[in-house]
Amino acid sequence: MLSIAISDLIDLALREDIGTGDITSESTIPENVMAKAIILSKDEGIIAGLDIAGEVFHKIDPNIDYKKLISDGDMITKKQEIAIVEGKARSLLTAERTVLNFIQRLSGVATITSRYAKAVSGYKAKIVDTRKTTPGWRALEKYAVRIGGGGNHRFGLYDAVLIKDNHIAVAGSITEAIARAKKQIPHTIKIEVETENLDQVQESIQAKADIIMLDNMTIDMMSKAVKLIDGKAIVEASGGIKLENVASVAETGVDLISIGAITHSAISLDISMDIILR
Repeated sequence: MLSIAISDLIDLALREDIGTGDITSESTIPENVMAKAIILSKDEGIIAGLDIAGEVFHKIDPNIDYKKLISDGDMITKKQEIAIVEGKARSLLTAERTVLNFIQRLSGVATITSRYAKAVSGYKAKIVDTRKTTPGWRALEKYAVRIGGGGNHRFGLYDAVLIKDNHIAVAGSITEAIARAKKQIPHTIKIEVETENLDQVQESIQAKADIIMLDNMTIDMMSKAVKLIDGKAIVEASGGIKLENVASVAETGVDLISIGAITHSAISLDISMDIILR
């Protein structure tokens, strides 16, 4: 069962693409011509979004027969068949681009996440996402991160406190910002503080932050911060982290590594749909 937000997103995507109608399919293909289509990969990676694809097809035509050949989270290779779909040719062609857009984008997010997760597999650190998501796509992109082996950071501004540099500047200090937050929020909500140096780390420890983010620190400074925190808070590393250095970051002993690039810079997988007349 799709959430209302995802169902609305699919509706928006279809309205955006179809508008007042698929004039090409409607003008070239008789209404009752039936067809079969195969969705296949032209890339290697982790597949995601197959159930969303089925929902797109069924919003266009409830009578379409959509069969997944694999499941989200499976590794795919070039020329691998992913799904088979049968129904009216017009309906298949009308749904094609929106279906592929969802699968390609979500598979791209899952794939890059899996690469980061694999790079830190020997350490306790877990790869997590950020709020740097495509507007309207957050629930789906965060789902794709989980499919790729990562975890989710806060979903939005409402489900966790994350005190960043601008909050600190306005509040006057980390200590004051945390004190104010603790007076306002329920005890069930955690408080995280973004720190840029060891003095801020020490202040966050003393103010009893639940999570301390080490933002854009060097590997050496991260190692010192982890020792300073010494289990008194969850430690998150963020900023300037790439596949080339993520293992070194994990080696410092941090608990979480948040990476905006797994959503904002993911490259979509190349996936196509080929029609075969029945």
